[in-house]
Amino acid sequence: MKMPIQPSSSANEKDAMLSNIALLYYGEGLTQSEIAKRFKVSRVTIVNMLRDCRERGVVEIRVDGKLLAGSSLSRQLKEKFGLADVYISSESAETTQADRAAQLPQLARVAAMAMMDIVETGDRVGVAWGEAIAAMASAMPRAMVENIEVCQLIGSQESDRVPASEFCAIEVANKLGATCHTLHAPGIVSSPELARAFAQEPAIKAQLARLSALDFTVASIGNVADSTHMVAAKIATAAELAAARAAGAVGIICCRYIDARGQEVTIAPSDRVIAASCADLTRPAKKLLVVFGEDRLEATRAAIQGGFVSHLVIDHSLGAALLAS
Repeated sequence: MKMPIQPSSSANEKDAMLSNIALLYYGEGLTQSEIAKRFKVSRVTIVNMLRDCRERGVVEIRVDGKLLAGSSLSRQLKEKFGLADVYISSESAETTQADRAAQLPQLARVAAMAMMDIVETGDRVGVAWGEAIAAMASAMPRAMVENIEVCQLIGSQESDRVPASEFCAIEVANKLGATCHTLHAPGIVSSPELARAFAQEPAIKAQLARLSALDFTVASIGNVADSTHMVAAKIATAAELAAARAAGAVGIICCRYIDARGQEVTIAPSDRVIAASCADLTRPAKKLLVVFGEDRLEATRAAIQGGFVSHLVIDHSLGAALLAS
């Protein structure tokens, strides 16, 4: 059962909440009554919040063809791939880092809204790592939901692109008022033997065991281009990535390679990674995948086929490409 979400009184968090309300009303086409039901508040409260959106400049009223098309695109993708829901960001996607940095916040706001829509009282939530997940975590409003646990899906790792991997889980837990179980091990170690030894340490073994009983996962998927975050974060070498491509890998989810059918490609460094298994990621009923950019088309399609997705957040450009594929 979902619990009432209580927005914080701080200015930044109020703006975040207003943004989520505006996305539901103007972007997703929900009625004021439907939004009020989701947030367990009166319709009058939602009317007042929408007025605040306009007055504070959170919403600029204009006609955008992508917004008009978004609802139809979402329904078509749900039907085509058998998904529970698809959330569309209206921003177009480009693949350069500069364009991604400029356009990612819009996708993050949509993902934050989706996260708050899906999470329920009593959920054990696994949170992955990456640019899209970190942006989503930062965009989430502070909203207390009872009896939530958040688990880190990838061991500790640093990257020039994203805060350390534990940041995503901790930030999501803080926003939900949840208990956070970080994974007290490196994301990658020097040998398979060391990875197995870490996994048998009592504290780490208990943390990994929690990942086999998740209710909800939140992840993204990368492609296998040379610029992938897997290499940038020094989890895989360029040579290992090339070998994975040669073995059929088309995507990377939680440091695991998958092929075009969504099946794991067990190749280095998979035996040195300390992270959720593919079984841990496909088992839960609720699986939110947050993806940005047409360069993730093949990887996203593979993730859907492999059962890693029940709810999808994507930009409009990737959505259109998925529908056409």
